[in-house]
Amino acid sequence: MSARIETHGLKVDKILFDLVEEKVLPNTGVASEAFWAGMATLAHEFGPENRRLLEVRAKMQGQIDAWHRARKGKEIDQAEYIAFLKEIGYLVPEGSDFAVETQGVDPEMAAVAGPQLVVPVTNARFALNAANARWGSLYDALYGTDAMGDLPPAGAYNAERGARVIAWGRAHLDKVAPLANGSWADISELLVTGSTLTPALKDAAQFAGHTGDAGKDLRVLLRANDLLIELVVDPSHTIGASDKAKIADIRLESALSTIMDCEDSVACVDAADKVGAYANWLGLMKGDLEETFEKNGKPMTRRMASDRTYTAPDGSTFSVKGRSLMLVRNVGHLMTNPAILDRDGQEIGEGLMDALITAAIAMHDLKKTSGNRNSLHGSVYVVKPKMHGPEEVGFAVRIFDHVEQVLGLPANTVKLGIMDEERRTSANLKECIRAAKSRVAFINTGFLDRTGDEIHTSMEAGPMLPKGEMKGTDWIKSYEERNVDIGLACGLQGKAQIGKGMWAMPDAMAEMLKQKVGHPQSGANCAWVPSPTAATLHATHYHAVNVKARQAELKSAGPRGTLEQLLTIPVTIGRNFSEEEIRREIENNAQGILGYVVRWVDQGVGCSKVPDIHDIALMEDRATCRISSQALANWLHHGVVLEDQVMAAMQKMAAVVDRQNASDAAYTPMAPAFDGIAFKAACDLVFDGIEQPSGYTEPVLHRRRLELKAAL
Repeated sequence: MSARIETHGLKVDKILFDLVEEKVLPNTGVASEAFWAGMATLAHEFGPENRRLLEVRAKMQGQIDAWHRARKGKEIDQAEYIAFLKEIGYLVPEGSDFAVETQGVDPEMAAVAGPQLVVPVTNARFALNAANARWGSLYDALYGTDAMGDLPPAGAYNAERGARVIAWGRAHLDKVAPLANGSWADISELLVTGSTLTPALKDAAQFAGHTGDAGKDLRVLLRANDLLIELVVDPSHTIGASDKAKIADIRLESALSTIMDCEDSVACVDAADKVGAYANWLGLMKGDLEETFEKNGKPMTRRMASDRTYTAPDGSTFSVKGRSLMLVRNVGHLMTNPAILDRDGQEIGEGLMDALITAAIAMHDLKKTSGNRNSLHGSVYVVKPKMHGPEEVGFAVRIFDHVEQVLGLPANTVKLGIMDEERRTSANLKECIRAAKSRVAFINTGFLDRTGDEIHTSMEAGPMLPKGEMKGTDWIKSYEERNVDIGLACGLQGKAQIGKGMWAMPDAMAEMLKQKVGHPQSGANCAWVPSPTAATLHATHYHAVNVKARQAELKSAGPRGTLEQLLTIPVTIGRNFSEEEIRREIENNAQGILGYVVRWVDQGVGCSKVPDIHDIALMEDRATCRISSQALANWLHHGVVLEDQVMAAMQKMAAVVDRQNASDAAYTPMAPAFDGIAFKAACDLVFDGIEQPSGYTEPVLHRRRLELKAAL
């Protein structure tokens, strides 16, 4: 056991205590005494309230289970069901219309629509890549992916493919920043003379500025629906030298914001893990985080990008950020962490610890008066996941009221991101937003966690639809539409993000270009992408779709989707599944669970590209694991499949996952013994899935990861 420091009734792991004392608090103006007294209040006063809210969740789940069991095999009477949910307090009364009052929100959140990244903050290299993904090369994104319909040939630069890339880029400019005459494909020069751009644009206001000159690295800024496009003119560059207009690249403002994640994409189970996460967040907020690694046999050091300065058409100079606006995702209300023990020896609520420490770290950005800054408007952006209903949102608000008092920050400095990923939050979204009306700066939807909670909440209603059929259901459509409509009705436009979920196939960029345009068309002003390259490609959708105008259309059209549709359970009473359907569903879910869990438990990797059963790489995190494990648990519970069938599939798929990881020297095979901690963890998620609170994977994964750490 590691040493602990006793303070204010707390027992704090020494490595966490030292991080706070030696690196977090200096230069913030916050005294050690005030900080630890504030942490003690969180543990000893907020902790019991936290536990009470979890008991409310469990009680409601028990009531819902009993209601469904009493009607087993019968078609659900929707009116009766909704009346029951109101009776037990699951549905709360909806109040009068209102508008959020959030102030001091940076334009990346409030005004400009664009892509958003989510990255594990525990991985410094990934975090730096994401922070620097504010700008990305369209040429590189097109050349190196299948975005144009095929992958690049192996070997050196292919001039034919390069010509296709340039043609794609010029055609895109014709669509989103057309010239007054002719096509971008035909221009022979690009010049800036005073306030004049040659060739002239159809809409002169789209010329935003420039730096340099035509003979030496001229960079011309265009604006399309508030996003910036940079044309790099450089005749000394290999591409520029062969281009008629000497354009070497088209660079796009890409990931406007990035969620630095302490939750779903990380594996943090103890003080050492938390210190790694907090230290990287500290480096990001100070601006001095760097990572040295080897690439192509040579050492490289990655640092945070600097801001850029341009000359506007009126001759004035202005700066453009070189980095994404960074948010931090805290842990939700469920999990505890042994990094701090309270006066009774209980582990602190991890979300309580996150709240104070991540906000204190962000003060290093708030205290800056010059240089690269994260928030120019003096805000800290905290995404709070997995909250169930307005009472839990209100609890989060009170947590941050306390945090601001401890740290001496103005009220509502901390802005709150509400993850609409739990059923009770979706059903009460208006009241959840009201509970945080002075803090809310972000709401979003997420199919995977939301579906996992849908299955678990209605576990006793009957066997659920196969996972692949869920996206075609009425409740999903209502969920996605109501989220946008309620957000707009509550005045989020111009004050907060309304976001959409992740594109889970990082190597399928052509398909992403076809499909993900639906997110800005839905009225969402941000959506998640799995990589900086995907952010650059997704940015082209926001050039093409005016989200502000689309939101105005939706507001005038009135609300879509109903609460009745949202609460329609995707149950399959009376359906007879074929043997092939059952085999396919079991093996698909088993393989996904194992592929993710084996890396989480054995290597502490919380998010990665995991090959699916067809060897297609998918982004997997705890949300994907939650839906797969709950889907299998549901079919087991209702006798659609038998325990022997599922165990046979788990063992068969363990061998598949072993093969898929054969090139990883750090990988420990699961087959043929099937007695490793990781395999047991995967089985726990399925066979004990009904007992997991809200179907969450964290309790099992944390316990098994700690078991492995202890064994090592």
